[in-house]
Amino acid sequence: MESVLSKYENQITIFTDYLEDFPDTDELVWILGKQHLLKTEKSKLLSDISARLWFTYRRKFSPIGGTGPSSDAGWGCMLRCGQMMLAQALICKHLGRDWNWEKQKEQPKEYQQILQCFLDRKDCCYSIHQMAQMGVGEGKSIGEWFGPNTVAQVLKKLALFDEWNSLAVYVSMDNTVVIEDIKKMCCILPLSANRATENPTGSPNASNHSKGTSACCPAWKPLLLIVPLRLGINQINPVYVDAFKECFKMPQSLGALGGKPNNAYYFIGFLGDELIFLDPHTTQTFVDTEENGTVDDQTFHCLQSPQRMNILNLDPSVALGFFCKEEKDFDSWCSLVQKEILKENLRMFELVQKHPAHWPPFVPPAKPEVTTTGAEFIDSTEQLEEFELEEDFEILNV
Repeated sequence: MESVLSKYENQITIFTDYLEDFPDTDELVWILGKQHLLKTEKSKLLSDISARLWFTYRRKFSPIGGTGPSSDAGWGCMLRCGQMMLAQALICKHLGRDWNWEKQKEQPKEYQQILQCFLDRKDCCYSIHQMAQMGVGEGKSIGEWFGPNTVAQVLKKLALFDEWNSLAVYVSMDNTVVIEDIKKMCCILPLSANRATENPTGSPNASNHSKGTSACCPAWKPLLLIVPLRLGINQINPVYVDAFKECFKMPQSLGALGGKPNNAYYFIGFLGDELIFLDPHTTQTFVDTEENGTVDDQTFHCLQSPQRMNILNLDPSVALGFFCKEEKDFDSWCSLVQKEILKENLRMFELVQKHPAHWPPFVPPAKPEVTTTGAEFIDSTEQLEEFELEEDFEILNV
């Protein structure tokens, strides 16, 4: 087994080895809200892809929970995809979407801080250890495969312990994004304005999203918006294809989690009817911080051939991701959804202004009252009972 694993370790291929993998076409390639003309901008395109943080299976990390697995090979692919989506949100927050990575070039300190959030150690806030153990609160045993919705719920809860990034993570329910709830969660209001947020004004129409809470939002908590969807029964319904692709064109795009049963990928863009994705199914050795406090990042960027699959081969269970650093980004996203997604007869998801009356009241998630740090809190799965189990639909079943 060691020889098989080592064969796939640290695979690095220079760009020129796979330039021909893309067809010679005049079509545009979309990567996380940015377009590239394939015929004239191949280098720029491949540089953009390689700049994304790439999280794969790892081995030889400390056993999860002290006695659990020391590798996530075979079960951690969706967790790694969730890490990649979240890492892209953090890069957009601290470095901007246009930031680019170059091999062996000194990077901003924020980049190193982001990378350290995901190292495979129990004291890193988004490590495989933390995600696997938080999954116990979602009904998943350590070492059990996650679906997109489960990983979204886990990220939402772990973010409560991440004071440095201070993200608001919203995971939609029943294919519905509620503007009022997001504004309530993201708007940081003075005490005198609290009463106004309890009784927001505005019509139920999504087109009126600029009214109500947005009128008195002096500060905005950066938003990670995750929309779990089921786009068919056993396979994706072709009627959703155009709307799904439109999401990758949005400036707020963080791509999508999905793939095939028990085989997860992080989708970052498309060319024609082919989705472009980062594949976590390579097993590499655990990397820790060095003596100077930095992380050798060479194995955290994919310089291999970017993989593609026909969109109709995608399992219908997916989760879309979006990042809105400021309130105006969210308002712009609402407008784009109104224009490009809600125009379809069979809508991929709904965007509504008001919290549905038949739903339980919306309560913004809050960090549980504990006396330990987040890492210590979820070091014991017995303490996960403070979190309410989220039982939306589970996804990507065989």
